[in-house]
Parts: sequence; structure tokens; C-alpha cells
Amino acid sequence: MTTPLFDLENAATLLELVVAGITDDQLDNPTPTDMTVGEMVQHVLGFTEGFRRGATKEGIGASVPPSEAAPQTLPRDWRSLVPAQLKALVAAWREPTAWEGETEVGGATAPAPGMALFALDEVIVHGWDLARATAQPFTPTDHDLVPLLEMLADTPPEGVPGLFGPRRPVTPEASLLDRVIALTGRDPAWRA
Repeated sequence: MTTPLFDLENAATLLELVVAGITDDQLDNPTPTDMTVGEMVQHVLGFTEGFRRGATKEGIGASVPPSEAAPQTLPRDWRSLVPAQLKALVAAWREPTAWEGETEVGGATAPAPGMALFALDEVIVHGWDLARATAQPFTPTDHDLVPLLEMLADTPPEGVPGLFGPRRPVTPEASLLDRVIALTGRDPAWRA
């Protein structure tokens, strides 16, 4: 059996706290992406379930691209769904078998450890997106950021269409979080 390389709980807890702090009147706020806060919450619902299914291998042969997986409208019970799905995501990736072989998420197949890194990326980066869009604090640990920095270091400067925009410049003394955010094509200084 494969030992999990990292745990998603700290990052998931941060995202859960940010989502709990979103007010109804903030759902139409812009985020650092082309999505509103409400659309980003829909995306969170989609990726948490998609990456949970990737961990359990339920998604193999049955996953769909994110645009098809997200609910078309934000469900009324999103405030309880997001925490429940985040907890299920964390639990699924704690299973040693989740880290074995290949799995499928969003219509893409890759080694399971790589998919776990993408799950961590989704939780951290979209947690930051929602925190910035709703003026909330968001401080992931270095333990969560270092693997992302290593993963994103190979991202081409022009970005990866559909995943990451062109890299943004940062100063040498930029925080780990700012460096991760800049590698995804976002401006670390962005504010709503």
C-alpha cells in the first residue's frame, strides 16, 4: 500500500471557513477569475466531488470536464454541501489505495499522486479566490504550499490553457502563497 504524501485537511478547513463567511449579497461579487463568487462556489461543489471520486477510483471512465460537472445553479443547501463534500474529499485521500495507480478526474487520466496535488491546488487556489473576493483572511501553511510551488514551477510562462493563465511576476521576497498564486496566472495583489 502507498502512504499518502500529504493530507488535505488543513487546506479543506481553510476553504470551509471562507465559504462559511460568504454572505448572500456577495454571491455576485467578481473573483480574480472570470467567475462570480456564486459560480466559484458551484465550481467548488464540482471539483470536491470530482476529486473525491478520483481518490476512490469511481471516476475512472465516468468523469466529465469541469464545465459539465458543476451544477448549473447554486443549490439552496450549498452552505451545508460544501463542508460535507470537503470532509468527504479529505477522507477519500486519506485512504492509502487512493494514492495507487492512475485515476481519472475531469475527463483526464493521470497518476493518482498527481491528481491529489491538483486537488490540493484547487482547494488552495480557489480558497484564495473566494477569500479575496469576499475580503476574508486566507493563510495556508507552508506544508500545503511547498508541494504546489514544486508542481507549478514547471508551468510554462505562457500558462496552460484551461488550467493556468500566464505567470505573473513576483518579487524575490514574495510569500509562498503569492508565488503559488502568481504561477497560476493570478495577480497576488488582486482585491475585490
